[in-house]
Amino acid sequence: MEKDPDVRLSKALSYALRHGADKLGLGMGPDGFVDVAEVLRLPQFRPWSLEDVQRVVETNDKQRFSLRPHSSSGHLQIRANQGHSLEVSELELIPLLRLSDFPEVVAHGTYLRHWPAIRRSGLSRMGRAHIHLAPGLPGDTTVLSGMRKNCEVAVVINIAKALADGITFFRSANGVILTPGNENGLLLPCYFQEALQLRPTRCRLPPE
Repeated sequence: MEKDPDVRLSKALSYALRHGADKLGLGMGPDGFVDVAEVLRLPQFRPWSLEDVQRVVETNDKQRFSLRPHSSSGHLQIRANQGHSLEVSELELIPLLRLSDFPEVVAHGTYLRHWPAIRRSGLSRMGRAHIHLAPGLPGDTTVLSGMRKNCEVAVVINIAKALADGITFFRSANGVILTPGNENGLLLPCYFQEALQLRPTRCRLPPE
């Protein structure tokens, strides 16, 4: 079991707000927000307080969550900024319509063991609403979210080609670039610009 209580709380919030709201009986709005008090009433959240939730949201280096007061009740609410398998129809996603809307590099982080399947079939939503892409590569000072720190491979996306073929992209509240992919939920290999092995030293992977 994870020893750090803040990490345990972050993981519990991620599950509840991205995937488990219906099963847990949480009243999630169409924008993905839930009353914090409602979350804390659940048995699995009894070890934690409102102050714990606020601290985890403020210190999370990937900015996974947002807090706000409800416009009419004033109750403090929380939501996950992206990564939902639930349908969240009014999540605040900014459409990216032109090449100039994108950073210079857009990449998906993965692991060497997954690269052969990705090279053959493309990137998949894997049950989520979107494929997650980072606005840069590990080591870029402005990149906070979209790629795990221990990723071994960065698949760089040819955004110009994808846009020309009608693939849609969005930016989430914490800067992650999201795409639903094609009608099958895939971002096909024809949109891969290159694949870089990130460690132990950075090098380009062969396309075949």
